Parts: sequence; structure tokens; C-alpha cells
Amino acid sequence: MFKKILIANRGEIACRVIKTAQRLGIATVAVYSDADRDALHVRQADEAVHIGPAASAQSYLRFANILDAVTATGADAVHPGYGFLSENSNFAEALKAKGIAFIGPSPVAIEAMGDKITSKKIAASAGVSTVPGHMGLIEDAEEAARISSEIGFPVMIKASAGGGGKGMRIAWNEIEAREGFQSSRNEAKNAFGDDRIFIEKFVTEPRHIEIQVLGDQYGNIVYLGERECSIQRRNQKIIEEAPSPFLDEATRQAMGRQAIALARAVGYHSAGTVEFIVDRDRNFYFLEMNTRLQVEHPVTELVTGIDLVEEMIRIAAGQKLRFAQEDVKLNGWAIESRLYAEDPCRNFLPSIGRLTRYRPPIEGARADGSLIRNDTGVVEGSDISMHYDPMIAKLCTWAPDRLGAINAMAAALDDFEVEGIGNNLPFLCAVMDHPRFREGRLSTAFIPEEFPDGFTGVSPTDADERKLAAVAAHINWKLQHRNVLISGAMDNHRRKVPSDWIVTLGSHAFAIAVRDQEDATAVSFDDGSVLSVVSDWLPGRHIAHFQIGTESASIKTSKSGTGYRLRCRGTDVVAHVRSPPIAELARLMPKKQPPDTSRLLLCPMPGVVTAIAVSEGEQVEAGQVLATVEAMKMENVLRAERRAVIKRIAAKAGASLAVDEPILEFE
Repeated sequence: MFKKILIANRGEIACRVIKTAQRLGIATVAVYSDADRDALHVRQADEAVHIGPAASAQSYLRFANILDAVTATGADAVHPGYGFLSENSNFAEALKAKGIAFIGPSPVAIEAMGDKITSKKIAASAGVSTVPGHMGLIEDAEEAARISSEIGFPVMIKASAGGGGKGMRIAWNEIEAREGFQSSRNEAKNAFGDDRIFIEKFVTEPRHIEIQVLGDQYGNIVYLGERECSIQRRNQKIIEEAPSPFLDEATRQAMGRQAIALARAVGYHSAGTVEFIVDRDRNFYFLEMNTRLQVEHPVTELVTGIDLVEEMIRIAAGQKLRFAQEDVKLNGWAIESRLYAEDPCRNFLPSIGRLTRYRPPIEGARADGSLIRNDTGVVEGSDISMHYDPMIAKLCTWAPDRLGAINAMAAALDDFEVEGIGNNLPFLCAVMDHPRFREGRLSTAFIPEEFPDGFTGVSPTDADERKLAAVAAHINWKLQHRNVLISGAMDNHRRKVPSDWIVTLGSHAFAIAVRDQEDATAVSFDDGSVLSVVSDWLPGRHIAHFQIGTESASIKTSKSGTGYRLRCRGTDVVAHVRSPPIAELARLMPKKQPPDTSRLLLCPMPGVVTAIAVSEGEQVEAGQVLATVEAMKMENVLRAERRAVIKRIAAKAGASLAVDEPILEFE
């Protein structure tokens, strides 16, 4: 077994590898850039080596620096995690030449499967079902448009190298094919240093289902069931689960056999994933093979009981698989939600900044039989940098059945505190409660179909508004009595707390009466209905647990001006509790109007302006490209919404801008 492993990665995956290595008694080495000097993975490792500036091209992607770190620390093996150098055959070959074990597959397998064009040819020859498409390299946008027309729209334009949704575009016509080709090429070059592009038919109503394989260096290969990864946005997975709610046992076995056939065809060893697109009739087509540990590997670990990182280490050390295919059993259901530093209410654009509050739910077994796991690479106070992927954490739940796992996830998301940056917690909550998701009717088009106008939060139902009004009244009642006790202790007399209040949520107002009722607060509405509220809320407590009538809820509470901000299950409201006279005066107050920004093109996210496509005085048409902004490895093309004339260019190419900073001004 190895004595010391260097992890050539950062963030949560570096922490994940460190956890297993230390359990096995193996010393660990972290590497870090300028931006990660105080990162969690650096703190957790036994040693840490600085490898360069913040930009990944000058640090985590520069394998000469990694090799120097290996030599300096005497590590005898390297785990690449995922992304960065994990699928770089030259890196694996360089380690091999130095006599250092690469905890992953052989350089030959990486090269064969890492190139999507080559991998599809190998898959076809191995008898694996493949999607129709053009497997040759494409030179320019015009050729891309012509080939797309020949295949038949819609098509998927994809980078030959890499993964993670980078360098991928769907085109529905020739114009989109030309533009998608150029954007995919730019993104692929920036993310992977390889701008080769290919095109294949886009399968409508597709599900993204992948098979986890594991093989040793002696020809033993097994598959560990499947993962459903259909909840995606911009081809980036958000929610994964194991097993899939769609597959039957016959399809599962057929996909598993094909995945093993492909792995055997390239002499594969270590952990790997064969990804398929599955249509509504359960026909499946090979998509790609990821020759590394997947981001979503925890759900497979939770339903199989197999530590994939441990198996990768043992295989790289020359050990045989300790189990056969018949030993692999799927137990229960697991779901993973990726917590990203991105604002779902701004079209999921990245957010950067400091985590002023970061409190994950408590990990481990719950009283209801479920299990919580949280893989993360940050702590409270960590900075989310524009240089890397926006993932904050991977929250996972396990339960004996799918509905139990969903309910456990919904509760765990409500118990997750993240402040200081935009994040997708509200959206994850909304998906967990969505009827279509709960029924398992999924496809990769789930988000655009169910949220066609974007995500603006969950609108509370009338019943939910009453419960939130009762919660606000309960908090206000406790605060009022607390204030009376404090003032009474000081001046030896106490004022009486009134029982009649008006609770306002948005445009809705509730006339309520409040009174104490044994250990609860009784909130009476003007229609005669009553809700009793019990909680552990205290001033300053960010999350409180409420019993509202017969229902329980975890609600994030905070002051917002003169009101109370309440967040639960994707709902985010501000409730004002006022006396009737004050409520009447508040109703008459004029509403503050937002500033007019219609003549400005604002930067939609923190990022770098990579191109300005227009000049001052130029007339532009609706849909015309104005500028391109890049952040967290994603390229965003900004277009004109209507015909206009450019009055002023406020930012130059190469400028780093904050969110809502002006780029252009129109006449």
C-alpha cells in the first residue's frame, strides 16, 4: 500500500480523497494556488505545497509544478480528483516515467476515452449503442452549419476534450450552429486547452443516465448500478440520484454489460463512468466515458456501501477487486444536490465573495431512518473565487426508498445555512417539492420546461402564507414580551402587549389576534381560524424549528428593515407585523421606484470581459452580440435586446467587473 498520496486538485474532491486516505493510514499532500492558501483541503492534509498563481492554467493545470511537488514531498502516488489533470494522459505518462503511481486508469485508456471522437469509434466497434453524428474534426463555423443541416436539427455541438458541461451547445438552426460552434470552441480552449469540436444528433426528451464501472489491473471489471443525472442547466448536472426511477432491471443489466464491454475494449482499470442518453422508450446511446471519479460518486457509495476512492487506491496499488458482480447489491435510494455559488434568480449566473455564514446540516443517521452526508471544501469565512468551479458543497441523503430520500433532502436543504453570496439553495428546494420530480418524470429539459421564464423563487400558496403570517406573529409576540420584560426591569412598570396586529406579506394583509395558549402561541385570523405555533426561536437564531398547527418546518429567520425575512422550501418573503393604525399609515406610503437602467448594458455576474463586439456610434440590431463575459470557466455572450445606438463603451476587453457594473451605454 502507498505511504503518501499527493492530491492534484482542490476543494471538496481534495477533501474527499484526504478523508479516505487518512482512514487507510496514508499520509496526504495538498497542493494550492495563491487563491487557496487558506483553503480547507490545505488545512486537512498532512503537508501542503504552493504551486502557483490563482489562475488554474498557471497552477492546477501546470503539471510540471505538480511533478515538482511530488518530488519535493516524496509522494509515491497521485490522485487527480476530477477536472484539471484527471483526464490528461500526458500527466499520467509523466508520473509513470518517474515511477509514481497514478490513481486512475492507464494513459492509453485516458487518451482513448478522453477524446470523444475516438471514444465513439471504439464504442461502436465494441458493440455499444452510439448516437448518429459527425465524428470528424470541424474546422470552422460554416462547416459546422453545413454538417448540422446534414445530420438534422436539433444537434449537440460538443468539445472533444473535457467534460462537466463545458464547450457544449444545442443548435436548432444554422445560425445557432455557427454561433454555438464558436462559443463551444472558445470555452473548450479556455477550459481544456483543446478546441476540437464535433457534432451529433440531439436526442429529444432525453434522460442522462450513467453506469459506474470499477476494474482492476487483472481484467476483473464490475458495474455498480446507475445514476440518474437528468436535472441539468447549461449541460451542468445539479441533482443526481441512484438508482434511476426510470430503468427496469433488464435495461440496467443491458447498459451495465455494454459499459463493461467498452471498459474491457480499452483495458480499463480504476473507477470510471460510462454515460448514456436514454430516450422515452428506454433506448440508450453511448455519450462518453469519464476516465475518473465523478462528482456524483457519493450516491453510488451510499446505495452500494463501496468506498470508490478506497477501491481506486487499492487498484492503483496493484490489488485485485475484493468482490464480483454478483456481490454488488443496490440498497435503498440516494440523492445528491449540488450547492453552487450562483444566483438562480439571475439565470444561474455565478456569484463570488465570502461565505459570511456556512452551517451545513448535521451529518449522520436521522431518527426517521434517513442519512445525511455533505461533501464540501469550504468553511465559514472561505472565499468563493472567480477562478474555479462555483461548487460549494454536495449534499446527499439516503433513505430506504426514493420518496424518503427526497423528503430527507428537502428537510436537509432547509437546515443548510449559506450567507454572503448568491446560491442555488432555494432552487434545489423548489425541485424537491416539484410534483414532476417527485413522480420521477425527468429529462434533461426539466429545467427549461418547468421554469421557462427562469426561477424567481417559490410563490407561497394561500395556506403557506397563513402559516408564515402565523410564524411572523409568533416571533413578534415573543419579541414584544421580551422587550416588556427588559423595560419593566429597568423602570419598575410594564406596558401591556396588544393582541391585535396586521401581518403583511407582499400585497396580502392578515388581521390577526395573538394570545398565549399553554406552551404555544395561538394566532387567530379574522375568518375564525386559529393556528397554534410552537418553536425554539430565540433572537439571533438564524434557523428555528416551528410546529405550526399539525405541520413542522425549519425556517430561516432574520430581521429585514422593520420586518422579518422568512425562508423555507424555496420561499423567501418579508413579513411586517404592525399595529392596525401603523399598518394603515404604511399602506398609504409611496413605493420606491427602482432606478432606470434601460439604457445600460450591465455585467450580469462578476467576471472578465473577454470581448467587446461593437464600437461607439454603431447602430446595433436586436439579438446582435455586444460583449462576452467569462467567469468560473463559463462564457456568457451578451446580446442587444432591441435596435439601439452605442453611446459609450464603459469597459474594455480584459477588465474585471462586478455584478451590475456598466459595460455599454445606449443613446
